[in-house]
Amino acid sequence: MVQRNEVLAALKAGARTAVVVTMVAAVSGSASAQSGGNPLNLLDSLFNGSQTKGNPGQAAPAQSPAPSGPQPWSGEDGASGHPLMTAAAIREAAGNFDACVAGMWPDAARRNITQDNFQRFTAGMAPDLRIMDLLDAQPEFTKSIWDYLDILVNDNRLAKGREVLAKYKPQFDATERAYGVDRFIIAAIWGIESNYSTQIGDRSVLQSTATLACIGRRQSYFKDEFLSALEILNRGDLRPEQLRGSWAGAFGPTQFMPTAFKRFAVDADGDGRRDVVDNPADLIASTANNLKKDGWQTGQSWGYEVVLPQGFNFMLADRAKTMSFAQWGQLGLRRADGQPFPATSEKAYLLAPAGAQGPGFLMLQNFRVIMKYNPAEAYALAIGHFADRLRGAPPFVQAWPREERTLSRAERLELQQLLAARGFYRGMPDGQFGGQTREALRNFQASIGAPADGFATTDVLERLRGR
Repeated sequence: MVQRNEVLAALKAGARTAVVVTMVAAVSGSASAQSGGNPLNLLDSLFNGSQTKGNPGQAAPAQSPAPSGPQPWSGEDGASGHPLMTAAAIREAAGNFDACVAGMWPDAARRNITQDNFQRFTAGMAPDLRIMDLLDAQPEFTKSIWDYLDILVNDNRLAKGREVLAKYKPQFDATERAYGVDRFIIAAIWGIESNYSTQIGDRSVLQSTATLACIGRRQSYFKDEFLSALEILNRGDLRPEQLRGSWAGAFGPTQFMPTAFKRFAVDADGDGRRDVVDNPADLIASTANNLKKDGWQTGQSWGYEVVLPQGFNFMLADRAKTMSFAQWGQLGLRRADGQPFPATSEKAYLLAPAGAQGPGFLMLQNFRVIMKYNPAEAYALAIGHFADRLRGAPPFVQAWPREERTLSRAERLELQQLLAARGFYRGMPDGQFGGQTREALRNFQASIGAPADGFATTDVLERLRGR
């Protein structure tokens, strides 16, 4: 339950191209339901070339074993080009780290953190400079939407999810009564965020957020996260050894950022602590409270797989273009399972993550709520589908275009440059596909009489090259 806004900005932002990368908004530094700056412990490995985590049910591609132990900072300038991310600026800020942390004491005092606790929790703390490399990492993003779903929604994880639902049935029952949030969605988030508590992260949240509060380009944001982490410890909700997670500060099986913990964590069993790490009742209820406060609609689905008619106008596949099920039906859209839409007046938008070659999906309000948890269409689709499978639904009906090869970062950069040369793209080519790139690609496709689906394929790249 993390809102990973920035580094997951490619994975989360909207997986609409052949590369899941543009779906997630920068997998390495995401913003989950919590706040906006933590990477998915399980998901980040899917896009940075490291060993795939959380996928015991399927073999990951053969890779070199990752070096053991903590890795040192590279000592290089950050890829963002931000003045605070130069090697010299990082070294200077690191040299001032102790003074920076001590300088946050007045702010901590205003949050009712005791001086004894402030000194105890920050004593001997040193910056983790390896985080600077992670903050400015530029993952290659080579997973397609179908690969992404295959990895996250697999038989082993489904089996574990059903075990978790059975084991904690009383807690799920109580949570559904109290918050009206579907238990299968909560179980899906738990499974995808941490593979059911087996991949939570092992970095000190306090050290990570203190490092980012004093060094690098997002100090203001992470200062709030650091002070919020201190509040959690000062109040006694969690012990320091429990407050461990990702390099950007997300912790617990459903990945809360410290500020999100403050907003959403609840003491479900009345023991006086809000323990979202080791207490299943608090974990399940807090995750539900997050979704409920973000606008979850009780009894409503997240969306439906749909079949699109031949010659469909893919310019309508846009989050900003909502229509009622009745209106979509008039355009020829039908549910893939042959069932009628439950309420023809409900409004939805069309997502076509693989363009004209793959399945379409009509997305409801609850899909948008899942995206508040993690602003990536690929992530939200995985959560919704995983929840349905836990509920007993079959896999998606329609096939993905698995013969399509995902474009490399160099090819994506070239595609943007070629679109710019033809007058379709006015942004700065960076190899990351967002809404501006998709719009430019759609306009180019329309100009050559191809389905304007914004789906980046090798064929489209060849057409741009003039071949």
